Amino acid sequence: MTNPGIVPAMKQAAAIVTDLEGITSHAAIIARELKKPCLIGTKIATRIFKDGDLAEVDANKGFIKKL
Repeated sequence: MTNPGIVPAMKQAAAIVTDLEGITSHAAIIARELKKPCLIGTKIATRIFKDGDLAEVDANKGFIKKL
């Protein structure tokens, strides 16, 4: 999940991915304002991805792939 305290990091990110939340969540709204791809509600992203991992995100198709 996201909160206003991490908006500076969200601005630097190429995409935003969350385990929880929905289409009206903080993450989704900020991603739209920043014009960044966003995948919300993945359920397992934080168990699979760690800091520094590279990933390919396709928000149109709704998938993320670890590189």
